[in-house]
Amino acid sequence: MAEFDEHRKRLTVKLVYYGPAMSGKTTNLTRLHDLLSADLIGEMMTLETEGDRTLFFDLLPVGFKAPSGLLVKFKLFTVPGQVAHDGTRKAVLSRADGVIFVADSQRSQAVNNGASFENLIANANTLGIDLATLPLIVQFNKRDLPDILSEQEIHERWAKAPWPLFFASALEGGGVLDSFTALLARVHDRLDHRFSLESVHGLSRAAFVAVAGEGP
Repeated sequence: MAEFDEHRKRLTVKLVYYGPAMSGKTTNLTRLHDLLSADLIGEMMTLETEGDRTLFFDLLPVGFKAPSGLLVKFKLFTVPGQVAHDGTRKAVLSRADGVIFVADSQRSQAVNNGASFENLIANANTLGIDLATLPLIVQFNKRDLPDILSEQEIHERWAKAPWPLFFASALEGGGVLDSFTALLARVHDRLDHRFSLESVHGLSRAAFVAVAGEGP
């Protein structure tokens, strides 16, 4: 849930990359860190856990203020993929304003993808997060590898799901920004309903999403 500091006129937005181990969550964030303009990015930090890691960085657009003076700050996190760290996954997911679920496109990982998404559903329910209203993007990563599910197969398998699908190769950078900007658009719409971002603060969806503009 976004944190609004009325005294400082600051809105802090929490975005989480969720998915099975080795699906490319961390690679998404490190690639995103590379793709965004250098003056928009805070320091990356890694919290080590045994056999896995949780990585996050602050994304603070310098001078990104609404006409009202509202400063918007983003915090991006990945969850550890290992089953043993489910408690950490819950903690990271807690109070999230948006989620990108990073699935592995390899055929051999279909079961792991399904189990991880079921885990997301279970943890969201435990935390009182409604996935029907939470901004959520599903990204199928590792499109650069052999023996992957085709886009048609993935669309057929997810035909009944309400969440938009994206395809990416985080290692090469393709699809990383597309997934991120799509999530930002959905997050803006939800926060606009709560905080009147556009009518009160003059912060349009376009301005909110523009934070993801590519760097040089």
